[in-house]
Amino acid sequence: MELLRLLVLAVLALEQGVAGPTETVGNSSEGLLEFSLGKFRYFKLNKPFPEEAVLRDISSNATFLIFQIHSQYQNTTVSFSKTLLPSTSGTGTDKGLVFILRPEQSMCTWYLEAADAEPVQSMAVPLSYSERDPVPGGCNLEFDLDIDPNIYLEYNFFEISIKFAPANLGYARGTDPPPCDVGMGQDSRWRLRYDVYQYFLPENDLTEQVLLKHLQRMVEVPQVKANAIKVVTLTANDKTSIYFSSLRVQGVIYNVIVWDPLLNTSAAYVPVHTYACSFKAMEGDCSSLGRVSTKVFFTVFALLGLFICFFGHRFWKTELFFIGFIFMGFFFYILITRLIPIKYDVRLILTAIAGSVGGIFLVATWWRFGILMLCMLCVGLVLGFLISSVIFFALLGNVKIFRDDVVFWMTFSCIAIIIPLVFMGCLRILNILTCGIIGSYSVVLAVDSYLYTSLSYITLNVLKRALNTDFHRAFTNVPFQTTDFIILAVWGMLAVSGITLQIRRERGQPFFPPHPYKLWKRERERRVTNILDPSYHIPPLRERLYGRLAQIKEFFQEEQSAGERTPLLL
Repeated sequence: MELLRLLVLAVLALEQGVAGPTETVGNSSEGLLEFSLGKFRYFKLNKPFPEEAVLRDISSNATFLIFQIHSQYQNTTVSFSKTLLPSTSGTGTDKGLVFILRPEQSMCTWYLEAADAEPVQSMAVPLSYSERDPVPGGCNLEFDLDIDPNIYLEYNFFEISIKFAPANLGYARGTDPPPCDVGMGQDSRWRLRYDVYQYFLPENDLTEQVLLKHLQRMVEVPQVKANAIKVVTLTANDKTSIYFSSLRVQGVIYNVIVWDPLLNTSAAYVPVHTYACSFKAMEGDCSSLGRVSTKVFFTVFALLGLFICFFGHRFWKTELFFIGFIFMGFFFYILITRLIPIKYDVRLILTAIAGSVGGIFLVATWWRFGILMLCMLCVGLVLGFLISSVIFFALLGNVKIFRDDVVFWMTFSCIAIIIPLVFMGCLRILNILTCGIIGSYSVVLAVDSYLYTSLSYITLNVLKRALNTDFHRAFTNVPFQTTDFIILAVWGMLAVSGITLQIRRERGQPFFPPHPYKLWKRERERRVTNILDPSYHIPPLRERLYGRLAQIKEFFQEEQSAGERTPLLL
């Protein structure tokens, strides 16, 4: 029996070790949180009850520690002491502190506190590094902490910026740190390299559990390299600031790994995350994907685009209105945004009006002058614009040479112009291709106003670059996940179906309709000379208008007295 009891106890101990080696749960009411190196701990922080975090049994091989705490959108504070000072504490959603260990020291203490009145679900972990590892933020001259391992993130509609303090070389316990600005040789911190990593959270998932789970993959160096995308490598001579395209409601985690090429050692900064939106905003928060005006605009636009996708070549004037709407609307939106600071909804309404005027103008130009090459140039340029956007979105967007605006716009314009030139010998094919591809892409834009998809950034990145002069410095990486594959398949099926249907239906038909003005003029002359035509006896339009106006005028005039109706008797 005693042997059986020991066996059961051993099995239970093994199960506990396997079930939760990296995650433990704490309660804020306990007042003391025990941590272990490399093990994540979940707990709730309450503002009236600060927590004391303790780490014991630190190895003598460890030279410094990084303690970091994360939450989704509510700020937390981590400090070396109960008294909060700017030089010994940090407040935010992703904050950490570097603790330089003294000789023989085996225990460390930190103090945790919620910055907001509401309870904050948090996750924290301490990590240790040796004397050979570089110290993240060890040469900080910009931020408040003496040694600052944090990444500072800011965002707006166009871009996300991250900044961090330069690192220093590692050093043993009880010794002075290497000087930061004495010499630039291989024995100084100038030999260090910085690898910037980007990690995308699952699309359309704003839950706290998912964020904290995925943050665990961006804390330690091996996990960061295995799970994230390396965007760029910086030297010590480069500025420690990087810019990315802003992806609203799409969760992104960033981290920086500092690498010592001489010792082949590395250390990770404290990862930082963003959704490029506010969870606390009264209007336009993260839970609302888009404005009502945006949804209405792109829904109507998609319905027209879907009609063009399948019937655009047959209904030639409707297609010209669609193309003219895109042309005028795009340039008008850029112009009014850069020149006049007005509200988004008003800007969108004015864009819709200007686009409609552009569509009517293109239709009127075709009706009066019948210049097919001019109309097809507009059609081909719209298709060329989308193809050029796809090329930069998928292939050339992050190539260094295209950071220069002149090079970018020259290359972009050349690709867009080549498309109509290539198809000048087969204009009907060009028109049908434009109907199928552009019409079906309007459905993708409409879907993005209800459900996030990275495919909308094919054109949105170009629009951002046209609106913001600093967007050229931003990396334009986007996630490509299950939702994007589904929408890409829908876009492809709609485009192929529309193109195939129109090619089969237009087989044997005239390439393009005749000049409308010539037809109208010929019909009018025929009516004038053909006395047997009933329309010959219809008065001209001007006389009919004058007659109608006279009838309306008489309707509003008071009836005049006719006077005496019987003759006077003499």
